[in-house]
Amino acid sequence: MNWYLEGLKKYAVFSGRSRRKAYWMFTLFNVIIAIALGIIEVLVGGPGVLGILYSLAVLIPGIAVSVRRLHDTNRSGWWLLIGLVPLIGPIVLLVFVVQDSQAGANQYGPNPKVAIA
Repeated sequence: MNWYLEGLKKYAVFSGRSRRKAYWMFTLFNVIIAIALGIIEVLVGGPGVLGILYSLAVLIPGIAVSVRRLHDTNRSGWWLLIGLVPLIGPIVLLVFVVQDSQAGANQYGPNPKVAIA
């Protein structure tokens, strides 16, 4: 849960680096919350407003943590736009975020694994 809250605290921080664990935990909690809201809306018979509001609330933090994750692999945050290319774009983006951190410091900052350890 701390990884998710850390992502929300850095709401619009697009600089620096994010570890793989921070990115995937943030994504995992987003999926879990979205599924829970979906189930609640189905049970209540609502129009889906909760899911839309939640998606809008975590849109910028999600983009920010993704950009920081790309920075950790020594790629510009602009690579996030490759996800807009049908079929191949999301696959390439998935390969980028799955890769390990670049060892040592890069142009985006020190390695977060070393800073924490």
